[in-house]
Amino acid sequence: MKYVVSHRTAYTYGSPVRDSRGIYHLSPRALPWQEVANHTVTVDPVPLDLHRDTDCYGNAVTYFQVTEAHRELVIDSTSDVTVVEPRYDEDALAVPWEKARPLLNTDDPDAWAAVEFALESSRAAHAPGVADYAAASLVRGRPIGEAATDLMHRIYADFDYDSTATTVTSTVADVLRKRAGVCQDFAHFALACLRSHGIAARYVSGYLATQPPPGKERVVGADASHAWLAVWMPGSPDWLAIDPTNNQWANERYVTVAWGRDYGDVSPVKGVIFTKSKKSTLRVNVDVAPVA
Repeated sequence: MKYVVSHRTAYTYGSPVRDSRGIYHLSPRALPWQEVANHTVTVDPVPLDLHRDTDCYGNAVTYFQVTEAHRELVIDSTSDVTVVEPRYDEDALAVPWEKARPLLNTDDPDAWAAVEFALESSRAAHAPGVADYAAASLVRGRPIGEAATDLMHRIYADFDYDSTATTVTSTVADVLRKRAGVCQDFAHFALACLRSHGIAARYVSGYLATQPPPGKERVVGADASHAWLAVWMPGSPDWLAIDPTNNQWANERYVTVAWGRDYGDVSPVKGVIFTKSKKSTLRVNVDVAPVA
């Protein structure tokens, strides 16, 4: 499926900002199942300094500094992307989940590359009760594909999608206690579940093309950034991408931008400002438009 992805991030401030320094992850990754034909980003006001780089996870990352006094900062990203549904090796999906623990897997010479994603991270902390919740899916000898999918099904069934239940400071413990949250919360919770048993999994940031109800026109700008996770499968270059928010494996509707240990590694835009302003507003508008 071909898409034109538009992502606008706009900050407004109560008083002039004299210096703004930021980082953004807005460039979709080139992957075996995803082709990026074109990608542009503009920053207004124009930055004094802008440097494009690749981070340690292979994500495109850009650093910028705006020194012109401003009350509004706007970052516009546009991408032309083609996505096909990922295909997985059946033998890799059938590997027992115990082998998907790189710290204990001495048979796979590439296991070292997955070790970092098997460790606890700040936003996917191993809160009390997380390992017990995951244990119901991790039956001894169960294939990793089946175990990860079962965990996904259970999170979808047991947790409510509620944008008012959590905030940007909510923890895995909060999500487990409230049994509610949003896509980032469910991805972090699933990561904590798997990693608490030594399984390697990474946080994935990107977009999900929405589908309007039958007979309805798609609403431009109704899409949003999305988060899911991918689970390491020993012996395969592919990681199984699962989405507990929508209870499905990632398919041709998912546009992958970046991955890391958790949201903190791959947030679309973050930074610091130098200002006397006590008020600010953030507006984000995303559109994932299919191309006929």
